[in-house]
Amino acid sequence: MIWPLEVLLYVMLVAVAIIALSVRDLIAAVAALSVFSFLAASLLALMGAVDVSLTEVALGAGITGVLLVGGISRMHRRSVD
Repeated sequence: MIWPLEVLLYVMLVAVAIIALSVRDLIAAVAALSVFSFLAASLLALMGAVDVSLTEVALGAGITGVLLVGGISRMHRRSVD
């Protein structure tokens, strides 16, 4: 049984989500969201949904990260609040 690894991944998912919400630099937030996507993909792979896991890595971390970094590069890097 690999449930301790799954619990560790769930805890890491929550920690990375909190980091992504609390960081002030937008590029760092995108990096944290990409890490979140990789952790979610590895959790999905452990559950046996390998096809969904590969889609999550390709779309969640790859394309979305590139599009967000491209959009952020055309505006200010820090949030205003």
